[in-house]
Amino acid sequence: MRKSGTCRALVLAAAVLGGVHSQWESRAGEMALAPAEEGFVPLFDGKTLAGWEGDTNLWKVENDMIVGDSPGIKQNEFLATEKRYADFELRLEFRLRNGTGNTGVQFRSRRVEGSSEVSGYQADIGEKYWGCLYDESRRNRVLVQAPDGLDRVLHKDDWNQYVIRAQGERISLSLNGVQTVAWCEADSAISREGIIALQVHAGGPLRVEFRRLRIRDLREK
Repeated sequence: MRKSGTCRALVLAAAVLGGVHSQWESRAGEMALAPAEEGFVPLFDGKTLAGWEGDTNLWKVENDMIVGDSPGIKQNEFLATEKRYADFELRLEFRLRNGTGNTGVQFRSRRVEGSSEVSGYQADIGEKYWGCLYDESRRNRVLVQAPDGLDRVLHKDDWNQYVIRAQGERISLSLNGVQTVAWCEADSAISREGIIALQVHAGGPLRVEFRRLRIRDLREK
């Protein structure tokens, strides 16, 4: 593994775990405020899957949402952007029916040739994985576990807000206004760009809905 000389361990020890617990109520209250949207553009037009590719037997548009509706499948499936993204901030809302099943948002990822899989970072969604950073079909492990106490702001069967930020070697995730991940990628061989993809996980029936997907380019002009 090739190490980045500027990368230091940012796995929440001081950045999040040390200070987040005293902020749960105040950060949750901030959710009611309209976020600054300057520079953001929509990733989804609310009507079609233009700009996206995937199995339309599983993915559809319904009431201004992208819906992944699985009757139960044997392999993971993904709806992916046709465009690749490098440094960005992605904001979206999601709802997992009954709070059951597993899904997530891939970023800086790629399709795996000859497979339905996507390889790369995942902002995880689902029981025991809410708010975690997972490395899908690559290192195949949780890179950063979300802090304890997330249930205080999590809506398991209702709408939640995800903010995914990737800039250079640094990645952060926030769920409902609370930062759950601060990661610094030490391996310079890991790609700093790729597709964004929504997951329907293998297993039993699952329905997940996404809306208000918008993105801001953070590359230096």
